[in-house]
Amino acid sequence: MKKLTLLSALFGLSFVGAASAADVTVYYSPSCPHCHHARDFISNTLVYEYPELQVTMVNVMETANRSLFEEALQKCKFESGGVPVLVVGDKCEQGYAEFMQDSLRKYVEEDLTEEQKAAAAENKKAMAADAEKFKAEHADRVNAIVEYVATQDAKSQKKTSEPSTMWFWVLLVALVAGLGFVLVRKDNK
Repeated sequence: MKKLTLLSALFGLSFVGAASAADVTVYYSPSCPHCHHARDFISNTLVYEYPELQVTMVNVMETANRSLFEEALQKCKFESGGVPVLVVGDKCEQGYAEFMQDSLRKYVEEDLTEEQKAAAAENKKAMAADAEKFKAEHADRVNAIVEYVATQDAKSQKKTSEPSTMWFWVLLVALVAGLGFVLVRKDNK
């Protein structure tokens, strides 16, 4: 169990820490209005402006994702657990408002080549001219956003805890049976 937890933690750290400047991880709650606004900006604008951008959405309300969220909060040195938390490379933002859009773009561009920055500028112009046409021509950019789903780690932890529960009940039945045997035996004396 400890090895599995350690492996999960290392995976989480590599997941959070491995993002390059052109990758975004968004920790969100489905009931958070600011999270929806951030997701809208990212999915309707940012992924079209930056063709190399990859976005991972992490639902913090899923129990299996809580440890990743807590690691991101530690990495970002955020004391509150407010969402959304946006991690772009080694930069972090908590919350979302329209004035943050330029900062997010700046973070994405930090490690881009001049050629990639020029392509992004052209994409921004094309989006400003006719966003719907540009999005239709680049419909594959929808695939740049993936929802993080905890895989084997969460299932393995659950399976590992089930036998412990079973052993608890077996032990409890054995103790009750032993106590019953002792009580019946005393009555026979």
